[in-house]
Amino acid sequence: MRVYKFRLYPTKKQQEVMFKQLNLCRFAYNHLLEELGRNKSKKHIQHYILELKAKYPELKQVYSKTLQYECYKLFSNITALKQSKKKGNKIGRLRFKGRDWFKTICYNQSGFKLIQQDKRYDLLHLSKIGDIKILQHREIEGKIKGIIIKRKVDSWEAHIITDAKYKIEKGENIIGIDLGVISFLTDNEGNKVSSPLYYKQGLKQLKVLQQNLSRKKRGSKNRYKARVQVAKLHEHITQQRDDFLHKTTTKLVNDCKFIATEDLHIRNMQQSAYNSRNINDSSWGKFLLMLGFKAESAGCQVVKVNPMNTTKECSVCGNKQDMPLWKRQYDCFECGLSLDRDTNSAIIILKRALEQGSAEIDKCLSMKQEALTST
Repeated sequence: MRVYKFRLYPTKKQQEVMFKQLNLCRFAYNHLLEELGRNKSKKHIQHYILELKAKYPELKQVYSKTLQYECYKLFSNITALKQSKKKGNKIGRLRFKGRDWFKTICYNQSGFKLIQQDKRYDLLHLSKIGDIKILQHREIEGKIKGIIIKRKVDSWEAHIITDAKYKIEKGENIIGIDLGVISFLTDNEGNKVSSPLYYKQGLKQLKVLQQNLSRKKRGSKNRYKARVQVAKLHEHITQQRDDFLHKTTTKLVNDCKFIATEDLHIRNMQQSAYNSRNINDSSWGKFLLMLGFKAESAGCQVVKVNPMNTTKECSVCGNKQDMPLWKRQYDCFECGLSLDRDTNSAIIILKRALEQGSAEIDKCLSMKQEALTST
């Protein structure tokens, strides 16, 4: 599956219709969530959409499969909560969505058509909305399976989902990587990628814009304009970070066939008061997620190991010693090794991953031998 993002240029009337549909989708989602409290049967909730459309005729202004997708979204959220609970995380309950919380209109399998034109803009036909100008800056590979219309701060995007596979080629190297804040990652050969920390870079400008927002009168047009400026800066920081993560993960997969990383509990690290802002700014979770799906599509193996004592352990003799955060050089008291602490950690991560991989291979071979002897 591959996703293409294109900018949309709707007219004022089309924007009004799209905003109205977002509110109607929110309205339907909240009613489905309320009904779920009375009857938790999935079939009942799916049929309840028909009752809602009969009771509230304005819901017919939204494409039928778009409303059905709200039911799917509700049960997907429930499944995500259950999985989070299994991992030991504290979970709450699903909440009703307020105004401006909904930002996507989903067209699954039908209700859309891409119309090619010999002009700068092509047309995207959406059921119940009409033909919208779309800037298709590259060709779409594969069959279109669905389209998600996403509202940005002051623009609209179309996320076109196709059945094409993500094309990426793996390399031949075997590396271990240690994630950090000062250096975003360090490999076992001592190569470093510095952490850009885009939020930290834009913090000064963000403070100015937020102070300007706080001085504006509530409900005024000037306050709305100031709020849009703050939201635009946050969006820009997110786009910068995503671009950096995409480029870094693609380069890693292109260079390597085996990548070893730590199995970090990032949520627990974010809750600590010390350095939590920089940890959030580094976005390790999104990095590991991107690395995982790109490696899977390229046939590259990613192995996660236990992060315990990777900083304290010597990569040569295995001696363990305390390493305060301010100490950037690992000097072993036993064997005399003197090495950058992040490089030492990356070597330990790679060793553990290789041992873990060989143990899994031995286990599989022994299971096959047992199966052969039993037959």
